[in-house]
Amino acid sequence: MESAFVGIDVSKDKLDLHVRPSGYGQSFNYDESGLKSLVRTLQEVPLIESIVLEATGGFERHVVAVLLSHQLPVVVVNPQRVRHFAKAEGQLAKSDPIDAALLSNFAQKLRPPARPIADESLLELRDLLARRLQVVDMISAEKNRLASAPRKSIRQQITEHIQWLQKRLASIDHDLHSRIQSSPTWKNKDELLQSVPSVGPATSSSLLIQLPELGVLNRHQIAALVGVAPYPWDSGRFKGHRITMGGRTAVRSALYMATLVATRHNPLIRAFYQRLVQSGKPKMVALVASMRKLLTILNSMLKHNRSWDPSYEKNS
Repeated sequence: MESAFVGIDVSKDKLDLHVRPSGYGQSFNYDESGLKSLVRTLQEVPLIESIVLEATGGFERHVVAVLLSHQLPVVVVNPQRVRHFAKAEGQLAKSDPIDAALLSNFAQKLRPPARPIADESLLELRDLLARRLQVVDMISAEKNRLASAPRKSIRQQITEHIQWLQKRLASIDHDLHSRIQSSPTWKNKDELLQSVPSVGPATSSSLLIQLPELGVLNRHQIAALVGVAPYPWDSGRFKGHRITMGGRTAVRSALYMATLVATRHNPLIRAFYQRLVQSGKPKMVALVASMRKLLTILNSMLKHNRSWDPSYEKNS
């Protein structure tokens, strides 16, 4: 018998299922009763190789948890990959059943590998970290408003709001720190990362929570996952150029800030950055290369369970 490939399109109130090669399709309500019906339906499908869902901002989490609890082979994929696949297939129409069929086609043709699904504690930490970033953005926005506020009464209101937001930020940071320190594994990784000059608590938390693959993948894979791996961009007489693309934006932002500090205060990264600039590389190119260097070192440190040592230049 042929292997089956399943696509599930997840929306707020509905789940659309499509199975290849049979072409079977069905819709389910996104509630407990609908999830039970979905599981029963999938258990009747023989030889399921993979069940593919898109990451949809959190709506998919409960579905994934339920399917995994029944030992079903779930793969969560980046929506951007699916959109590019649809364009390559010439699929322009869009609806929930069409998207489910597209996902099953994606599963059958590309065979995306299953990756470890984050457990509930990690998902809670990610939500907490996302809230931290929102509070930081609000503080920044309020400080910009304070600089241009014309009246004293308005400036007073903004100042009080900034102070309240800073208290919330401190509370979130304390919560993040407490959760990380409560896990011996995470505590050890946090200490290893923070042993690097320029990597502080915020950067360490971001990497631990949003990049659990750190220390597991090789240096090429981790650079590609974050979006700092160089790819050829040649065409005709346009030769020798490289670009970076894709990756996890939030991780890259945290790594960017850590690298800016490292180019001043981390001897190894500072020397690497200055050498590139002195050789004629544009500063932004040198900075991205330094981001990749720092990420590679951090990956090697966690892989070998070693604290910071400038000799990592030889091993990274």
